[in-house]
Amino acid sequence: MLKKKRMIVLAVSLIAASMVIYGFHFLVFRDFHHIIIYALGDLAFLPIEVLLVTLVIDRLLEASEKRAMLNKLNMVIGAFFSEVGTDFMRLVFSLDAEFEKNRRHFLVTPDWTDKMFDATRHSVANYEYKIRVTDPDLPDLKEFMVGKREFMLRLLENPNLLEHEDFSNVLWSVFHLTEELEARADVTELSTADYNHIATDTKRAYVAVLAAWVDYMKHLKRSYPYLFAMAVRTNPFDPNATAEIT
Repeated sequence: MLKKKRMIVLAVSLIAASMVIYGFHFLVFRDFHHIIIYALGDLAFLPIEVLLVTLVIDRLLEASEKRAMLNKLNMVIGAFFSEVGTDFMRLVFSLDAEFEKNRRHFLVTPDWTDKMFDATRHSVANYEYKIRVTDPDLPDLKEFMVGKREFMLRLLENPNLLEHEDFSNVLWSVFHLTEELEARADVTELSTADYNHIATDTKRAYVAVLAAWVDYMKHLKRSYPYLFAMAVRTNPFDPNATAEIT
């Protein structure tokens, strides 16, 4: 209500200011005909001004706001990988029979270009994955995922994630796997069909996280070189990775 009143006051003030200026013009030059000509000219140009403001300036502002919001969202994505994503990938590596074959595709170096990131990102879904879960595998995965459940719930509560549909899907796939594991009292005594079901859910989340990781690394290289350098040194796909600089 207060905002509406302020808008009304602003509108009345601007109209009054315009009338005062036109009145001053008439008092000085005594040329009402000239005032009408220019007033009609300004009025005729008004639709074009509205068009420019709506289609150009408004779009520029919207694009700028969207970039700022996406930068903030990438901070959330970074928190996800620091807290959940990187360790989740490491846990699933041991369940993927094709991991060694695929590892080389994710050995990011400082020389990677946008095209290399994009090619890897688009190929992630086409790589071969053979996720196999058995009795000894699931307890550790379940303990880790359930332990991160509250953290992921807080991420899902972030309304801005709706602007990043791909990462929302990542969170939902990971959270679904967490719920599946949590719903089973003893993950060491499951039927073959149940193990296969868990393997399917694990693969879905794994592929989604891999794709998001590639996108995130591309973002770091473009916007935060110092964070990218650290991410390259600690790449979870590199068996020789170390944070220490040698």
